[in-house]
Amino acid sequence: MAQLLFKEEYYQVVGICMEIHRILGVGLSEIVYKDAMEYEFKTRNIPFEREKAFVVEYKDIVLPHKFFADFVVFDKIILEVKACEAIADPHITQTLNYIAIAKSRLGIIVNFGSESLEHKRVIL
Repeated sequence: MAQLLFKEEYYQVVGICMEIHRILGVGLSEIVYKDAMEYEFKTRNIPFEREKAFVVEYKDIVLPHKFFADFVVFDKIILEVKACEAIADPHITQTLNYIAIAKSRLGIIVNFGSESLEHKRVIL
């Protein structure tokens, strides 16, 4: 059986998200869940950057608009936070693009918008 990429870090992040979902429940805006995640990352001494800016290179230039990852956790995982009905294909495509631009290997999409926390591993 193949080893999961960044297995321990993934479980740690998803565990935090499950705790936040259990306490805050469903129906809040993304920003509230992000604030709770920032609190948990700080409390647990997990390295993270919130709304990290990445430039997009095109041919021989850097485009003027950047993209902002919700979080970069452990200096290597792109974490995208949603509060919608369900994780959909456009969320996966967006995360794949973010992983590629950030030169990362793993993305996690978490969705606080359903009765049970949804999470998806996205690997480039």
